[in-house]
Amino acid sequence: MNVIVIATIGLGLLIDQHWARYGQVLVSAAAWLVLAALWAKSDPRNRPALLACLLFATAGEVFLSLVWGLYEYRLGNIPLFVPPGHVLLFFLGTQIAQRIPEGGEWWIALAAAPLIAAFAWNGRDTLGPLLYALFALCMVLSPSRRLYATMFVLSLAMELYGTWIGNWTWAPQVPWLGLTADNPPLAAGAFYCVLDFLVVSTTARLQPPASVALNPSMDSTQAATCSARSSSR
Repeated sequence: MNVIVIATIGLGLLIDQHWARYGQVLVSAAAWLVLAALWAKSDPRNRPALLACLLFATAGEVFLSLVWGLYEYRLGNIPLFVPPGHVLLFFLGTQIAQRIPEGGEWWIALAAAPLIAAFAWNGRDTLGPLLYALFALCMVLSPSRRLYATMFVLSLAMELYGTWIGNWTWAPQVPWLGLTADNPPLAAGAFYCVLDFLVVSTTARLQPPASVALNPSMDSTQAATCSARSSSR
């Protein structure tokens, strides 16, 4: 499933960009089919996290792109593959996060700080410190730190790829705030961290600890998507 997710995102963005007539339709259908397969393979007690991610991601895309105008997709819409793509990326992040050694999440956060500060200092990306603050807040407030650190890096890789081939473009002048943004901002992953924080918090409130059944391969980072108690240290 990890390989399928990576292929769906990587090849899907390429097809969407270079097969202008039918590419977006094909990629959207593929993304929803992969999400359906992921849903079918998932433990029923872990599915609320996938559904929450889908709902929060859809609402976030509408606000950030269509209302705020922070970035714009190639056709000026929100492609139908984007909401399920967020869920697939979330799933991939949970799989990678368990490979990060204990404490490694803080090294990721510290490594990003100097470059974000440098870009803000020279005026290239003054939105960066604000986004980094959101990332740091998620790290402090939730025990799922390895998940947030993973998504911070993983989503940046996807943002760099997607903007490089032209699927979407970030506004150089941030509406409402009067700040500047790179294409993409180095700390763009903060939005994904907030998304995952909302997913973790929501599913923790909805599911009582006694009902949690986790896949043996999932550690405390992933357990947080099902129960706050099972993920607390």
